[in-house]
Amino acid sequence: MKNQDMLDEIERGAVRPIYYLFGDEPYLMEKCVRRLQERLLTPDLRDFNLTIFYGSESRGEEIAEAAATLPMFASWRVVLVKNADALSASSLETLTGYLRNPSPSTCLVFQGSTIDQRKKFFIEMKKRGGLVEFKRLYDNQLPAFIRGEASALGKKVEGAAAEMLAYLVGNNLQELVSELEKGVLYAGNRDVITVDDIRAVVSHTRVNTVFELTDALGEKKLDRALRNLDTLLRGGEAPLLVLAMMARHYRQVWKVRELREKKMPAQEIGKAAGIPPYFLQGIIRQSDNYSVPELRRVFRKMSDADTILKTGRGKPGVYLESLVLDICVGTDSKPGLRAGQ
Repeated sequence: MKNQDMLDEIERGAVRPIYYLFGDEPYLMEKCVRRLQERLLTPDLRDFNLTIFYGSESRGEEIAEAAATLPMFASWRVVLVKNADALSASSLETLTGYLRNPSPSTCLVFQGSTIDQRKKFFIEMKKRGGLVEFKRLYDNQLPAFIRGEASALGKKVEGAAAEMLAYLVGNNLQELVSELEKGVLYAGNRDVITVDDIRAVVSHTRVNTVFELTDALGEKKLDRALRNLDTLLRGGEAPLLVLAMMARHYRQVWKVRELREKKMPAQEIGKAAGIPPYFLQGIIRQSDNYSVPELRRVFRKMSDADTILKTGRGKPGVYLESLVLDICVGTDSKPGLRAGQ
């Protein structure tokens, strides 16, 4: 089941007694959980009928007992289990028994990042139809998401402004909404958020520093790229997020390079690659700096970096510096070895 399917069920009042939410999009997951609570629990009785557990701290028996308890002065009880990935094997075994005969007046919701469909718990959950996946949005889905969030905040947003915000921030939806809220405040009484509004509110955030880093990399400006990388890491930016933004930028550079080789006009390139006009000429210029073999090498290096950072081998900051050096200078060095020194 997709997250929109679950939201549709909630709005129809066809709520299931059990859901397991998983995936790599925490913002949409939390939004769905909030809507579920709003639909099933009245504010005055929420404290009596909402119980929250954490997988690393809870036993299956106590979760099942809470789920079997009747709601107080209400039609529904909600039991929420956060970090459900951390539930022990014995807890999952106990809860598998509960899944076979759940309380019809309780909505038991598990939140995790991954699932193992070989386990009895998830086999039973799948039979009940309660597995709900939350995937990160693709880049081409972001402008529509931004327009929807703006509408919920009582504003419209120009198409170009939505595209620019998506380009600058990427598919971190929590960050996108945060920047959009700043745009709403900046627009004041005006009904429409413009490109100038987005430029004004985003230019003073760390998001812009990420853009400056990717721009410096595309131009092969080593000193500027290293300065921007240092600013981001000192500011507490997650190394994996920095790497993801670098990869996103180079995907666009590669796409533009391919389209230019097909002799596609510039205005059509922007539409095909999903790049706002404001940034298009810069990326077209940067695409001249890289041959297709170079771009393949860059992506091999970034793939290696992704593996290294996720497995905790070496120091992330040192490794990213080595990666920037490789990209800008083409040294084809061994960042993993440097990071381990």
